[in-house]
This record gives sequence, C-alpha cells and structure tokens, in this order.
Amino acid sequence: MKQKAYAAAGVDIDLGNRVKGTLPALLASTHRREVLGKVGGFGGLFALDVRKYRQPVLVSSVDGVGTKLKLAFAMDRHDTIGEDLVNHCVNDIAVLGAEPLFFLDYLGTGKLEPHVFTEILRGFARGCSANGCSLIGGETAQMPGFYQKGEYDVSGTIVGVVEKGRMLNGQKTVRSGDVVIGIGASGLHTNGYSLARKIFFEQLKWKPTTRVPELANTIGAELLKVHVTYGPLVQSLLKKFNRTGSPATIRALAHITGGGFVDNIPRTLPARCDVVIRKGSWDMLPIFRIIEERSGVPDAELYQVFNMGIGMTVTVAADAADAVLAAIRRARHSAWFIGEVVRGSGVCHVR
Repeated sequence: MKQKAYAAAGVDIDLGNRVKGTLPALLASTHRREVLGKVGGFGGLFALDVRKYRQPVLVSSVDGVGTKLKLAFAMDRHDTIGEDLVNHCVNDIAVLGAEPLFFLDYLGTGKLEPHVFTEILRGFARGCSANGCSLIGGETAQMPGFYQKGEYDVSGTIVGVVEKGRMLNGQKTVRSGDVVIGIGASGLHTNGYSLARKIFFEQLKWKPTTRVPELANTIGAELLKVHVTYGPLVQSLLKKFNRTGSPATIRALAHITGGGFVDNIPRTLPARCDVVIRKGSWDMLPIFRIIEERSGVPDAELYQVFNMGIGMTVTVAADAADAVLAAIRRARHSAWFIGEVVRGSGVCHVR
C-alpha cells in the first residue's frame, strides 16, 4: 500500500488512532461517576454534583515537569513522567483545600512512539487513580521537525472543587506563634533539574547510569523518583482538623516547588508575619546532602531552588501541632516540626 502523503511528511494519523485505541482500557481506573461521554470527543464532559456543596468553587492549575524530561530521554524511561505531572498539579490545588475532579493532558512530539505514549499514559492513569480524579481528555500533537529526535513535551491541567467557606487562605488565618510542619519529599520532585543536571553531569562528570553509594542507586534513577502526591493526605487532615464553623486548625499549606521555601511559603503569609525555617530540623535526603556538600552553590540559593527534602509545609495552630504531626505520620508520610511563624513583613527566613 502506498504511504499516505501526511505520513510521508511525518504525521501518521493512522498510527495515532491505533495508539489512542488503547485509551479506554488504560483510563478505566480513573473513571468517576460524574464523567459523561467517552474520551476522544471535542471536549471532556464532567457533571459536577452541586448538591454536595453550598458554594462550590472550582480551582484549576496547569503545569509541566520541566527539564526532568531530559532524564527520561537519556534513560529511555517514561513511566514516571505522567504520574509526576498529575501529582504536581494535584498538590498545587490541594494547598487551597480543593479535591481534584478531572485532569487533561497535552503531549507534543516530533514522531509518535507507541511505547513512549503508552508509558506516559500509564503514568497519568496511576496518578489520577491514586488521587481520585478522572482523565477525561487531552491532546497528542505530532509535529515533525519541531522537537529533537526522541524528545517530547508534556503539560497537564487539573480542575478541582472546594467549598467556599472551607478554602484555605493563610493571609487571613496565619498568626504569630503558629507552627510549621514539613512533609517529606521523595527527591527533587519536578523542580531544580536544570541546576541539578549541571551539578551532577557537568561539575561532577557523572552519567545517568553512575551508581552513587550514598544513594544506593544510580543518579538517573534517583532523579526520576516520582513526585509525591499530598492530595489524599490533605483531604483527610482538613476533614479531621478544620471543622465547619470553628477556627481553622490548619491555617495554610505551601507546595514547595520552583522557588523553594523562599518564594512559596510567603504566598501563604499575611503582611504582618514571617516564617523562620530551621535548617537541620528534618532528615535531609542523601541527594540533597550531596548537592549541599559538592555543588559549591550557597545555601541561600539552594533553599530557593530545591525543596531540600520537604515537599509541602503545613502551618498549624500551636496547640494542635502535635496532633497534626501524629496524623501525618500515621498516614505514612515523614514529617517534622521545621519552623514557626513570627512577626514580620511576609518573608520566609531559612536559618
């Protein structure tokens, strides 16, 4: 059979359709009863059950995974990227108290490779299933000549919902004397990879396959560890500690992403308060100890680029801090008291 002109130009529509034919089975685990229709329409359909809320507020976020993709390309391992993206987006709306409802993805590539597509989609499905949200649609764009051979880009959009009266707003509730709890990360998550790649692969001359004794792992595998989701944990904490009609015990949450502690925590602060984070108050992951000891980068910058082993902070009323910390640990997340709120001007200090 003669090859179609569009396929000869680099865009194989028939291949795309065959690959996408696997979607229903892949996405079955992400189905919620509110989803209408099938994946593959011009738009995804989700019937929000407004009877569950007095004043429902939709919360949305869009993101990518940055140059972490370079590690996936180098190792030809693509099964973690989709899960990273879902979890990152879920965490971004969790800090407002929102429950994730549905997720949409975008994948752009020069040539569609079926095994790569399938690995990425499996990651999306795992992430959505773990977070209780549905993958209801997306876009796969074949753009020959636009990307380097073997490379692609991904982004995702999450939509969630929160009761208006239960939204977290630290600018209104945080006060001097509150305690900051840090919840453990799995590694770099999805931020700081441009600097990390420079440190490990240019300064230290390692390769992704280099085995590092301190990590008991290759550096490539360590850097591909999946971004932790805190969404289910946050929902359970809010249900337990922030009761309707009572003052908020959990005052604020901050997702420690790009900007580290220095830029993310102030987003939760009123103008009259600062946060002081105490270095050494948590068990730092070995990968961050290596960065701290061998990179030559000043600590002030490290704590503005990386999460340094803390993926999310929880600012809580001091009289409930022990109970909240215990609940986080019971949920099998590592957590520590890492700082406190003091009078100030809306700044985070790492000391």
